[in-house]
Amino acid sequence: MIRQVDAIVIGAGIAGSSSALQLAQKGHRTLLLDRQDFPRHKTCGEFMSPETREMLEYLGVNPLGLDVTPGIMDKACIIMPHGGVIEAALPGVAFGISRYELDRILHQKASAAGAEIVTKTTVTAIQRLDNDGYEVETRQGNGRICYRAKAVVGAYGVKKPRGMALADHPSDETVYVGIKSHFSGIAVPSQVELYFCQGGYVGFSPIEHGLANVAALLTLDTVQSSGKSVPDILKAASRTNPRLAQRLSEGTPVPGTQVSVAPLRLSEVPEPWSEFPHVGDAMLVIPPLCGDGMSIALRSALLLTGWTDKYLKGEISYAEWQSGYTNEANREFTQLLRRARSIQKLAFAKTNRLYPVLARMFPGLAPYLVKATRLSETGMIR
Repeated sequence: MIRQVDAIVIGAGIAGSSSALQLAQKGHRTLLLDRQDFPRHKTCGEFMSPETREMLEYLGVNPLGLDVTPGIMDKACIIMPHGGVIEAALPGVAFGISRYELDRILHQKASAAGAEIVTKTTVTAIQRLDNDGYEVETRQGNGRICYRAKAVVGAYGVKKPRGMALADHPSDETVYVGIKSHFSGIAVPSQVELYFCQGGYVGFSPIEHGLANVAALLTLDTVQSSGKSVPDILKAASRTNPRLAQRLSEGTPVPGTQVSVAPLRLSEVPEPWSEFPHVGDAMLVIPPLCGDGMSIALRSALLLTGWTDKYLKGEISYAEWQSGYTNEANREFTQLLRRARSIQKLAFAKTNRLYPVLARMFPGLAPYLVKATRLSETGMIR
């Protein structure tokens, strides 16, 4: 059986669900596929920057108008292993909300707009057709369903669909592991806290229900000897930062919220297109220390849906669709990634013990670095 739609979005995270939502709002028959069920917990810092809030409000999602009360942050606090602290005001108020809740809300919006959401579906092949359309083969339970569409969007995060010959992301050689757990009992003030430790860093942010989200990016070699569970890995990481150990001891992991992702490699350059366009982490994996993955996911979806809408309406050719989105995505994200990678390297240089002293000597330095690694707001909701 072959089903015909206008657009297929592969991956139902933030980038995918917001892409499907916008395409459906523009009147296109849109199918959103994911290999897992939703809502579910995902590895994420769960930090909503002002840029993320702006994009969500553009999509009709007001964090303060939801049925959950998000955490609020207006400051970043970095704690070094030797105890030094760097503090900087955020460029606006940030919110903390779990991906479990945010993905659920975005799915509801996409479904209400007319997008069809099919989960527990494995994409087994994607073929570009002679008419510039696509054929997507899937496995759903014991059955197989084939779809045809004029446009396909890759929003599958850091793990490409199985059995597909897609180009690998240009990435650095270091392999990381991302982990996440919610904790109860940890009273995080209105700030995001980042603790440096051997092999990476662990971030704390307040989320709904008075919980704290604890997310970490650690090198694979440091994790391999730390145990298999997320709490064990966090405990091992805290041995090289006493203040991190103290912070973790204040709380209790919330059962069922522990998730991990590996192997994870940070991008060298954005990859907006292979045989089809990419958004979110499928396009760009940025150092969590130096950027806001949520805003990148939402901004890339906004850019892509503008070009895809024109293509689906026949206003531009396939070649113009490809070149238009590719060029705009590169302009938007290449310099941001370059700055982020430079700051990531500086953060782990042997001289990092001096950074708190430098931050006190030059009060404008820390706020500048925070601003340098963020997207600018577009002003479109004002």
